[in-house]
Amino acid sequence: MLMNRPSGASFLGDMLGDMLAALLERSGRRGQRRSQSIEAMCDALLAEQNEASSLLLAADILHSYEGMTAPEKTSFFTYINEAMDIDPAALAAAASTYMQDRSVANYEAVKKAGEPLRYEFLRRLNAPPAATGGLVRMRADLLGQLAEHPDLARSDADFVRMLRSWFNRGFLILRQITWDTPASILEKIIAYEAVHAINSWEDLRQRLQPDDRRCFAFFHPAMPQEPLIFVEVALAKGVPGSIQGVLAAEREMLEAAAADSAVFYSISNCQKGLAGISFGNSLIKQVVRDLSIELPNIRNFLTLSPIPGLRGWAAKEAISIDSQNQEAVTSLAAHYLVSQRGKTGQPLDPVARFHLSNGAQILAINPQADLSKNGLAQSWGVMVNYRYEPDRIAENLRLLHEKDQLAMSAGVRALAQQGAQLIAS
Repeated sequence: MLMNRPSGASFLGDMLGDMLAALLERSGRRGQRRSQSIEAMCDALLAEQNEASSLLLAADILHSYEGMTAPEKTSFFTYINEAMDIDPAALAAAASTYMQDRSVANYEAVKKAGEPLRYEFLRRLNAPPAATGGLVRMRADLLGQLAEHPDLARSDADFVRMLRSWFNRGFLILRQITWDTPASILEKIIAYEAVHAINSWEDLRQRLQPDDRRCFAFFHPAMPQEPLIFVEVALAKGVPGSIQGVLAAEREMLEAAAADSAVFYSISNCQKGLAGISFGNSLIKQVVRDLSIELPNIRNFLTLSPIPGLRGWAAKEAISIDSQNQEAVTSLAAHYLVSQRGKTGQPLDPVARFHLSNGAQILAINPQADLSKNGLAQSWGVMVNYRYEPDRIAENLRLLHEKDQLAMSAGVRALAQQGAQLIAS
């Protein structure tokens, strides 16, 4: 059902990559930068009409980029930001002509003038085998430059547009990660885990091998050995209230057929260069569908989620609370999740924003649910269950967008009211 072996497409990509590497070796360009500047190479790529030469140029640019120092990368990004930008005068002239005569030719002229050369540059740069991964890493570098060079945000917007088209849902492949998955990928699962650290291979085995555990990841055909995002799932009876219980090595194992709940307890994005390109919603929906087919006994699809912004918000608002008073901590957490909004009007907490904007309901608030150092630092150990009810998702989203109402259980609503009173007193 879910394949773990490399696809035919990746085999073909490897073969083409080897052929291109051989061409680069023959041309004397592998392992060294060409005598011309990177800017000249970029201009040459845009001007090149021969497809084979274009492939070699693109591969050479990517290879040269990988060997650049940080200041050289800044110069590279500055060049494509300025030299490949939209020409405002040409765009204004084309728009003025189109206003007078809305012919197809004038329409095409406006489109051409309104598209920066960066689009074509990135398209050509993505042509060689394995180029997509290089461009994802390049975008990660660009993100690291934005704080000191905010003008580069124009180029970043173009990267995002291109990456969204290359990484749209139709290209993504869902693979189940098991203890039999190649070690090279398992090592990346350990490294990329962003919610609950995987501390050893035995720790990883406990999350993959038992019958009541599942892990799924999205991959892209152009990056077959690189997970883009993965979710870890615990099959359970009822609603778990602590991550310690979920991850306990000595817990009583459950046969998958006896479970009635699938608990998404960790979702990790893997590629910094794909920040802002959402996969989580599609991943959850696909996993829900697949588990529903594999295990028709599963009735509840839940999360056990952190509240990463709680203590930071409380400190900013100068809210003083006795962290040993679990009732107070829990009600404050409910108030924060339900009432606190960001500048765009969406829930302030990033994890809440993700799940609620995907149609989930806030089901329960759990004190002392994550007693790790990170859990205590983020939220005094409080965690939250979000519930995905396939028949309610559309209505939850309608209420959120039309009436600004968050879906929540009666118990969470009561806790949130207590939290508001606690702050007011």
